[in-house]
Formats: sequence, structure tokens, C-alpha cells
Amino acid sequence: MQVQVQDKNGKPLPNAVVFLESADAKSASKPLKGVEVVQAAKQFSPAVTVVTTGTSILFPNNDTVRHHVYSFSPAKTFDLKLYAGVPANPVVFDKSGIAVLGCNIHDNMVAWVVVVDTPYFGKTDAQGHLTIDAPAGSYKLRTWHASLPTGAAAAEQAQTVGGGNAPVVIKLAGSAA
Repeated sequence: MQVQVQDKNGKPLPNAVVFLESADAKSASKPLKGVEVVQAAKQFSPAVTVVTTGTSILFPNNDTVRHHVYSFSPAKTFDLKLYAGVPANPVVFDKSGIAVLGCNIHDNMVAWVVVVDTPYFGKTDAQGHLTIDAPAGSYKLRTWHASLPTGAAAAEQAQTVGGGNAPVVIKLAGSAA
């Protein structure tokens, strides 16, 4: 399925998270392996990470300064106190939702982990495009972007996936590129 996400003004929206939910999709979802959110140049990279429920994420610190990574989000609350290098244990994201990450030392550091209950997801490229490989069926298509108001749920719409579908264009209200 081809998707293009646009902001409220019709401009391409990079780093938008799009996912397809259904009962079958939830049962097909498995934790991902080898996921990292790196700290380098006092920034998180990537700024937006999408994982399936149950995925463990490592937070290596490649900076020469120590970081204190945390999230107080309902989807995941954790606190990795001041550290350098790689923490001993990864953080398991065991509940779907959006976790906002921060550094208690460097207030400008922010990132998001979007935890989904489906294997059919992705993040848009610089032109707002994304391809999701999902079997034919009826889904709830959900779209989220960091420019949405804080705490806003992902936008949703019914979506049928099948042969010959035209590209889906999603215009996110309340967002700006």
C-alpha cells in the first residue's frame, strides 16, 4: 500500500508514523530485535523510532558527556540515570502508545518511540512517502507525527487493503512540516 502524508497545508510530512491495525495484525505482531536509539552530538538518533510491543531498545551514549535518559509517558516510564557508553540492560517497551524521551541534563534533547501492536507500519521519507506491505483486508489506518499537539492520539480512518488500491493521501490536521 502506497501512502503519502501531508501537513495541514498540503506539504509533505517526513517522519510521520503510519500503521495498520486489526485483530489479525495484532496476533501477527512480534518484538523487533537490535533496536537502538543513539545519543550523539547531544541529540537522539533517530528522533522518531517505531517498534512493536515487547521490543527492547538499547540507548548507547556515543557522546563524551554523560546523559540521563528518561520517559514519564503512559506508554513507558523509565529512568536511565547518568551514564556513558551502553547501559547494561535495554528498555522493554511493553505497552502500545507514544513514549516521549528526554535527557535530564540536556533539555533540548527530545525523541519519540511509537509502540504499535501490528507488524504493518513505517515512517515516511523526506517526501512524506511510505510503502506498507500488508495482506488484503480491512484495517484501521492510524497516523501520528511529532508536530501534533502534545498528547494527541494518532489520527485514524478505516482502510481496505487490496489489489489495485490508489495511493492513500493523508492530510494531518494540526500538523506542520
